Amino acid sequence: MRKWIGIAAGVGLALGVAGQAVAAQPSEQQVRQLFEVMHMSQMFSQMNSQMAGVMGQAVPCVPASYWQGFIDANGSQELLGRMVPIYQSHFTADDVAGLLKFYQSPLGQKVITQMPLTMAEGMKVGQQWGRERGQAMIQQLQQKGTLDAQGRCPASPAASAPKPVSKSGH
Repeated sequence: MRKWIGIAAGVGLALGVAGQAVAAQPSEQQVRQLFEVMHMSQMFSQMNSQMAGVMGQAVPCVPASYWQGFIDANGSQELLGRMVPIYQSHFTADDVAGLLKFYQSPLGQKVITQMPLTMAEGMKVGQQWGRERGQAMIQQLQQKGTLDAQGRCPASPAASAPKPVSKSGH
C-alpha cells in the first residue's frame, strides 16, 4: 500500500512540476517585445494627443500644447515598465509567445491599426444607444407617473408639507 501511495505522490509531484513549467511567467524582455509589436508607445502618443485636446477645452486658460508632453518618451517608458508586471501576472510565457506570433502576423497588425478606430466608432454607437435607451426608459416612467414631465420625482406629500418649527426657534 505504501508503495502505491509513494508512486501516486511521485506522479502527482511530476505532473505538478510539469504544469508549473507550462505556466511559466513571461520575462520582462518578452513582455516588452509584445508591447513593441503592439505599438504601445504609439498608442500612448495618440492617447496623449486626445487628452491634450480634452484638457485644452476643460482648462482653456492653459494652452493645449502644455498637455501634449504629458506622456513624453520618458513617461511612456515609465508607464510601460509599470505595465510589465500586470502582463506577467495575467499571461504565461506561452500566452505571450502566442500573442507575439499573432500580432506579428498580417491579421494581428490589422487588429492593431483598426482596433482604435473600431473602438471609437463603437463608443459613439454605444453612447447614442445609451441616450436613446435612457430617454425611452424615462418616457416609460413618466407615463407610469413615477417621474413628472421634467423627468424628476414628483413631490411626495411629506416633502411638500411645511416643516414644523422647533420649540427652540431653530
